Amino acid sequence: MKKTNAVRILDSKKIKYDLVEYSTDGGISGIDVARKTGEDPLRVYKTLVTESKEKNYYVFVIPVEKELDLKKAARVVGSKKIDMIAQRDLLPLTGYIHGGCSPIGMKKLFPTFIDESAKDLSYIFVSGGKVGIQVKINPLSLADLIEAKLSDLTNK
Repeated sequence: MKKTNAVRILDSKKIKYDLVEYSTDGGISGIDVARKTGEDPLRVYKTLVTESKEKNYYVFVIPVEKELDLKKAARVVGSKKIDMIAQRDLLPLTGYIHGGCSPIGMKKLFPTFIDESAKDLSYIFVSGGKVGIQVKINPLSLADLIEAKLSDLTNK
């Protein structure tokens, strides 16, 4: 398997992780990824990139079967309003494509927030930086690596 930028960073920092490959046939939604990897959807997290009214970018990492509460997210970052960035802007901004966006190894280290549901889990899955690859990692190790804060980000 060709190493992605996310995997190279994990290796260089000597952070423990496992790579899990999955078939991209038949859909690549987060729920599809959970099903294909045989994991609980509450352990499979998606990476969402947003832009504030003030034109600042923020990254949110939440369980795939939940939705980002934009009001909570705006409150967490201290903005009046945030919105998801346009899908066409994802690659130029982060270096990753839709469905393969990892919170690890973006072009820039944006302020990042992981849903607090991860704090009691021994591991979660996040994109490995390419469609078809997931990284199984301790959420606190991930938070330390990407300087993320754990926050309440979703509707219950």
